[in-house]
Amino acid sequence: MGLSPKLVVVVGATGGQGGSVIKRLLADGIYQLRGITRNPQSKSSQELTVKGVEMVTADINDLESIVATFKGANIIFAVTNYFEAFATSGPEIAGQVEYIQGVNLAKAASATTTLEHFIWSTLPDRNTISKGKFPVPHCDTKAQVDVFIKNDKALLAKTTFLWPAFFAETMSYPMFVPNLLQSSGKHIWMQPVPASTIAFTIGDHKINVGHFVHAIVKRPNLTLNGQYVFATTETTTLGKLLEYWSEITGKEAEYVQISLDEYNRLWPQWGLEVGQDLKCWAEFGAETWGSENWIGKEELGLGQELVGFREALVTLVERSHN
Repeated sequence: MGLSPKLVVVVGATGGQGGSVIKRLLADGIYQLRGITRNPQSKSSQELTVKGVEMVTADINDLESIVATFKGANIIFAVTNYFEAFATSGPEIAGQVEYIQGVNLAKAASATTTLEHFIWSTLPDRNTISKGKFPVPHCDTKAQVDVFIKNDKALLAKTTFLWPAFFAETMSYPMFVPNLLQSSGKHIWMQPVPASTIAFTIGDHKINVGHFVHAIVKRPNLTLNGQYVFATTETTTLGKLLEYWSEITGKEAEYVQISLDEYNRLWPQWGLEVGQDLKCWAEFGAETWGSENWIGKEELGLGQELVGFREALVTLVERSHN
């Protein structure tokens, strides 16, 4: 008799990152897939059910709920959504909620006796990297969950920390959409850092996160024991990202640097959250991604299958016109 397929449980199965993981592992055809969702009756959930994914309901704020849905899992992909709580309650509450959710996911994974591999989607601690100069809650609270995992040595041995870089989709967020200045006929892109600021991007995260996770689970000898994987397609600059947008849309654009205070006045609360992150990029460059010995796409054997920023932006622009 053949071996039973490994059971992969994916948190946020209908979201961008989780959905990407489901899509890639479905294509491989050798895994049993269980997707965690809050609404198994949604159209997205139903579509995955038709494809053979076992869709189950769980509340990641409830530890017992997660433990039950992780039962029997060999591989777990875990992710949280800081900005959901941020949009309604602000950074302090969002950070508290995300930390609790992340710790719940880690505790539930630790309690899963069949677990072989735990992949936690996280980000570096910008507050520590910048020595308190640029706290970035949506990064820092995830990094605090990393610390919790590292204190559980048995779980750490089964863990890979995944750092997804800048999503092309972020260009659809209000503070990243170039605005038409009617008196000049140009679109201006107002950012609180220079155009020369280095940007590490994952391109289309809805495709590429899945490729990275697939490569991670295929190479456990390389990726286990608390290894960090930096998920990028390219290293460029913010100015170049605007050039891509201008080329794709055919609209003349101008990069305008403004202060962080002005950025936050234009987009209250969001401006500070995002702007602090950008300020950290500008001042610390590659160090923004910490001093961990991470591995990247080359070590994982990834290349042509990854969808870069420009290609992803083409899709994004086309979608906005439909």
